[in-house]
Order: sequence, then C-alpha cells, then structure tokens
Amino acid sequence: MSPRKTPAAKKARPVKPAQAAMPLAPDTGADTASGKVSRISLSLPAPLLEQLDEMVAARGCASRSQAVTDMVSASLAEHKRVLGNEVMTGTIMLHYDRTVRSLPKQLADIQYAYLDEVISSLHVHLSHDQVMEVILVQGEARQLQKIADELLAQRGVITGGLRLLAALMPPIQMPREAR
Repeated sequence: MSPRKTPAAKKARPVKPAQAAMPLAPDTGADTASGKVSRISLSLPAPLLEQLDEMVAARGCASRSQAVTDMVSASLAEHKRVLGNEVMTGTIMLHYDRTVRSLPKQLADIQYAYLDEVISSLHVHLSHDQVMEVILVQGEARQLQKIADELLAQRGVITGGLRLLAALMPPIQMPREAR
C-alpha cells in the first residue's frame, strides 16, 4: 500500500482548453444550511494552486472547497459593502487609549447618535490604559462605514476597522407600548 498524498503534494492536472475557457458564475442555488451544494469546476495556475494548498493546511480547512467557499463568501460580502445600500450585520473593532481626555465619552456619544445601527458593544481592558471595544452593528453598509470612520477618526483611537457579513440578525423585540 502506497502512502497517501497530501493536497500540497498533488500535482496540478493539465487543463483541457474547453475547461479553461469555462466562465465561473455565482451559484445562487447552493443551500449550505440544508447541506445542498452545487459542484463547479475551477482551473488555477500551478503556483496559485500550491499557494491555495498551503493556505488550506495552515488554516486547518477540511478541504479546498471549504477554503474557496470562505473566500467567495468574504468577497461577496465586500462587494455588497462597496455597493453601499445593502443591509448588513457586522462589527466595528476599536483599540484605543482610554487615558486620552474624554475619548470614552466621545465614543459612547457617537454610538448613541446611531442607536438604530448600534446593537451592542463589548469592552475588554487590555492594560491599565489600553482598551479593545467591539461594537455589533446592523444597517446599510454605507451608513455602517460612516459610523466606523467617525469612531476611528477620534484622537486616541490607535487602530480598528469594520468587518461586515452578508447576513442579518433576527429582529429585536420592542416593548408593546413602543409598537
């Protein structure tokens, strides 16, 4: 019995000209929640395939398909973010110096100004003066980017960013009196 080859050890198969010319289109028929997926064929240059296999191994993905699915999902979410009016869910991550005068209050005031989009926040005290804050948001991508930009522009914010998902949270219950 011969030893089994790992994905990184596999050589790229020669591609037939007809396969190389086949365009890839987004598959809207896949239903990953129910386990239904559609199979596509993908042709890659050998160096790119080697890099993909290295990434699959480094990330611990179960397969190339899982890695490609993750990349396509991330790319589609970014595409929707760029379009701007798609309602999306995401996080704004901030790393800031809490000792900068009135910065925590300024960050809270900005969040209060966008109550329709800001769902929740979590503070983690990294050290005596360093804080990481993760803010859960939902709304139009363009508006979420505006909120992130406003928060990141505050003096004392060290770094941060907006990460969006092409998904929505279930509606939050309103008190009967407010309906």
